[in-house]
Amino acid sequence: MPRISGVDIPANKQAWVSLQYLYGIGPYLSRKILAQIKIAPEKKMSELTEEEVNRLREAIDKQFKVEGDLRKETSLNIKRLIEIGSYRGLRHRRSLPVRGQRSRTNARTRKGPRKTVAGRGQKRGMAKK
Repeated sequence: MPRISGVDIPANKQAWVSLQYLYGIGPYLSRKILAQIKIAPEKKMSELTEEEVNRLREAIDKQFKVEGDLRKETSLNIKRLIEIGSYRGLRHRRSLPVRGQRSRTNARTRKGPRKTVAGRGQKRGMAKK
């Protein structure tokens, strides 16, 4: 099981799929990296030689921000938006959708489970029995 950027890469999967276990590398980027260092994307990670794994590790470390560095940069960008008081920063602070989606309905992923409000169960004007 090769280790790249502090992450154990699964050995029994194809190389282009295994690289996606790194935060910041998706399908397109994994194929691009493999093409650049001339490794067949369909080759299993267990079939790669030690020299090929080292080339892969060096290519990723030199050219791309992955894992901890990328997570840190993302969180710093969000903190900066919050500090300067931009609209996007306010949306992050209130944990509401940031990119213009509606929030009256359909924002459950950002807002979390529903919070029931007292007094909303009965319709107004209805008499209690």
